[in-house]
Amino acid sequence: MTIKIQFKQTLGETNFDIDLSLPRNEISALFGRSGAGNTTLINVISGLVTPQHGRIAIGDHVLFDSEQGINLPTHKRKIGYVFQDSRLFPHYSVQGNLLYGVKEKDDAYFDAVTDLLSIKPLLKRFPISLSGGEKQRVAIARALLSKPDLLLMDEPLASLDMPRKREVMPFLEELSDKVNIPIIYVTHSLQEILRLAQHLAIIDKGQVTTSG
Repeated sequence: MTIKIQFKQTLGETNFDIDLSLPRNEISALFGRSGAGNTTLINVISGLVTPQHGRIAIGDHVLFDSEQGINLPTHKRKIGYVFQDSRLFPHYSVQGNLLYGVKEKDDAYFDAVTDLLSIKPLLKRFPISLSGGEKQRVAIARALLSKPDLLLMDEPLASLDMPRKREVMPFLEELSDKVNIPIIYVTHSLQEILRLAQHLAIIDKGQVTTSG
C-alpha cells in the first residue's frame, strides 16, 4: 500500500507538477533547497492548500480527487502535522496540550507515546518552562495522539540549536522503528536524511527530480 500524490498548481512563479509515490510505514524524506516546494507539497497533502488538479490518496483512502469532486477538510484527513516550531498552547500544561483535540483518551496509547518520547516527567509543566527540544518532543507526541494515518514533519529540528538537535534526534530514530505509520519528513539536512530516512524524494522548482 502506497501514498500517491499527484497534483498541478501554480503558486507565484512556481508551477507545481507533482507525481510521487511513497512507501507505507517508512520515513520518506523530502529534500530540496529553500523555495523548492517541499512545504507546499505537505500543505497540499494536509489540506491546507487546495490544488487546481490532482489526486491524493493513502492506500484506498482518497483525500483529494479533482475529477471526482473529493476534497476532505483538514480535520477529516487523519493526518498529524509537526511544524518547525512547536506551536504549543502556552496557557495549557503539557498534558493539556497532548489531550487537546483528542476525542476519546486511550490510556494505554497515551502511556506508550509519552514513554516513547520520554515526556512523562513534563506532563504538569507549562511550555514556558520547557527547552526547545522538550517542546518539539511534546509536539510530536501531540501529533501521534491524534492516531493519524500519516505524520507530516516540516523541518522539526530547524529551529533548534545543535545540542537540542542531538537531544531530539534519537527520539526521531525510534519513531522509524516503533510507530507503524508512514512519515513524510521535510529537511534541508543531509545528516538527518542519512540517519532517519528509508526513502528520499528530491523536489526542485515544484517538480520531483528523484525518488527512491
